[in-house]
Amino acid sequence: MMEKAKTLLLVMLVALSLIQSYFLAYSMPGLGATVKTGQDYINAEPLGKESNVESVIFPEEIVLHFGGNEHTVLYPGTTFYNMILKDRIQGREFKGFQRNPANVLNWDEVRKNDIGVELRFQNGIPVELLKKLLKVQGDLLFLGEMIDRIWIFKATDSEVVRTFFFSADGQKVYESTQADLTVRDVQDYVGFGEYQPKYQMTSDGIYLPKQPIQSVQMVFPYETYSSELMQQNLFFDPATTKALYDRSGSQIYTDGKRGLQIEQKGMWMIYTNPAASQSEENPLSENVFASVEFINDHGGWDGVHRFVNPGMNLEGKTGKYAEFQQYVDNYPVIETKDFEYGSMRLTLQQGVVTEYSRSLITLASRSKTREARWLPGGAQLRSALDHYDRRSEVVRLFPALKAEPLENNQIKFIPVWAVQLEDGTQEALTEAYPTGFVPQEVKDSPSSSHDSDEGTGADKGGKEASGQETASKDGNSLFGGSDPLQNPIAPPDKESKQ
Repeated sequence: MMEKAKTLLLVMLVALSLIQSYFLAYSMPGLGATVKTGQDYINAEPLGKESNVESVIFPEEIVLHFGGNEHTVLYPGTTFYNMILKDRIQGREFKGFQRNPANVLNWDEVRKNDIGVELRFQNGIPVELLKKLLKVQGDLLFLGEMIDRIWIFKATDSEVVRTFFFSADGQKVYESTQADLTVRDVQDYVGFGEYQPKYQMTSDGIYLPKQPIQSVQMVFPYETYSSELMQQNLFFDPATTKALYDRSGSQIYTDGKRGLQIEQKGMWMIYTNPAASQSEENPLSENVFASVEFINDHGGWDGVHRFVNPGMNLEGKTGKYAEFQQYVDNYPVIETKDFEYGSMRLTLQQGVVTEYSRSLITLASRSKTREARWLPGGAQLRSALDHYDRRSEVVRLFPALKAEPLENNQIKFIPVWAVQLEDGTQEALTEAYPTGFVPQEVKDSPSSSHDSDEGTGADKGGKEASGQETASKDGNSLFGGSDPLQNPIAPPDKESKQ
């Protein structure tokens, strides 16, 4: 009798243990609502908007060559940039590639004398990614290349259009002998720039506008993702994480394997996963695909971003890093030493993210204020460039925005001329003129339209024009919004139907 009682008690204890285990397993917060992925992350509720690789691949600028050593530069999101890239070049086919040494032509002479259009990509872009932008067909040798420029031009002494793709190493060019382009196409491209600001080129290839260029200063309200929200999004079991604080005031969360560091008063994060594979890197194109998917799942996208190839890493290899630069109202945002904002950076090993840094700020759908400001050009800009202490390292000059945090959860975006250095660093060279100031060169220009609406959303005096903003959180007006950098009036009789 005693043995039967013991047996019955043992069965009851086992059953009770199983029931308890069941409740422990299925009552963990959020466990039933999450799915473990191949990278041991959870598919949490999306925080921001999703994007795709096609949306982050586009040239940093388009240069138009008029002949006679005259040029202009078109920037992403501006009217004629879109008309050339999206409405024309993207629909054409490029095939029949022939490999040549880089010095197959005298490119200085082509730049000075021949009309044409040049698409530029910082540090190059793999052809595998370029195919997401253009209709490109080539052999395996070409498909494995990294391209940093595409140059389409009509030689002065012929009616032949030639198209060249430049390798990022500067050693080779690939001519597309079967490009779907005509002389009229090239003439149209150049015609779009006829009434745009003219640029002069320095001896080392930097394009400088001859006249001041109008820009816009904006103030945006913002919100931030909380550290708790990012924990839930990045850790498989947030309940197991521990919170620490370092001397700088940063918050650090860890589950013993991964780490999440919150800096800049909750506005910047650095996530690390050092336990990921340390084997040889994947090709850059595969890591870009993996990065876009990872960002979609872990924070999302606040507006438009462009993929930036960071170039070589410390070991002299490419492909380990991916970076995405944010655009606000058609302008790229550069980071400063005082405030990190404007880029998302990822480090990958075999397609697995080992480090992920980004801002936790999400901008409001509309700016609070907008004010017209002019960026200097001509001699004043050249002087600023010549006196820049790292002048010998500059590879590019471009209009940008510098972010400055304000009180009450607001950010001011200040227009600047920025420089890009050989190592990929971007810095502000000089700020725009003060609000309301109109340069004398603009006043004296017979074609000046500074007293009319040029798409900046600011009134004639550069005062606030609330209620006229067109920037949106999901697009920030890039590829379809206002056009403060270029005259919005198309040149007459230049556009041809495709």
